[in-house]
Amino acid sequence: MHGGPGVPSPNGRRYFDPAAYRVVQFHQRGVGLSTPSVIDHETDLSVNTTEHLLADMELLREHLGIERWLVFGGSWGATLGFAYAERFPARVTALVLVAVTNTRPSEIDWLYRGLGMVFPEAWDRFREGAGDDDVVGAYNRLLNDPDPAVREKAARDWCAWEAAAVDEQTPDPRWADPGFRMALARTAAHYFHHHAWLEDGILLREAGKLAGIPGVMVHGRRDLSAPLGTAWAMAKAWPDAELKVIDEGGHFSTGAMEEAVKAAMDRFATGD
Repeated sequence: MHGGPGVPSPNGRRYFDPAAYRVVQFHQRGVGLSTPSVIDHETDLSVNTTEHLLADMELLREHLGIERWLVFGGSWGATLGFAYAERFPARVTALVLVAVTNTRPSEIDWLYRGLGMVFPEAWDRFREGAGDDDVVGAYNRLLNDPDPAVREKAARDWCAWEAAAVDEQTPDPRWADPGFRMALARTAAHYFHHHAWLEDGILLREAGKLAGIPGVMVHGRRDLSAPLGTAWAMAKAWPDAELKVIDEGGHFSTGAMEEAVKAAMDRFATGD
């Protein structure tokens, strides 16, 4: 499962040995190759929720004739991975999750408010673009405004904050693509404004449902946008979890983080 919400990436498959794995890349509703696209202002977001995504995953599994599968995701994809595995534990052989989040209200507030203490210049611009202290709610409105110029400015402002908050060493060239910006901003604001339709703390409280499912979580200690505390709490609540903390790692899986993910995939490929 890709992150964002709203950021499909072909790079996830690089962790898998094609001789050992059949890789299924799921473009979530309205983004990437999924249609209708959220870039189109007329696309109805009321049928784009976490519940819809979980149902889509089950339909996809059945359509492909897969009895059980390893679930891999990062950032928002980790939240979705937890939600899916807790809903359908019998369908999951293992979980490998990177930059772990649960998309709790406190995590959303940190990412779109608290982190402003670290990046005050970018935060001031982000807050000014919102014109409201409820920045997520304000951007959710602006990104659905009838005026395309208002929507485009809101998408640009949202993505400028995202780029600062994830603290990329090498900025993603896709930030320059208006379609990419709109897909990310409109989807993310929609999901985060509704707290991903998840009861606060539900994924942590129901982590016992993951008993018997082996898993590895890889998290960077220097991940500013998704602090380590969520992964730490999930590791304590999930009986079969292994947490690998990469001291030099941030939000993106590079270097030692990437090697830890590949090692987990190779391990599960042999059934260990």
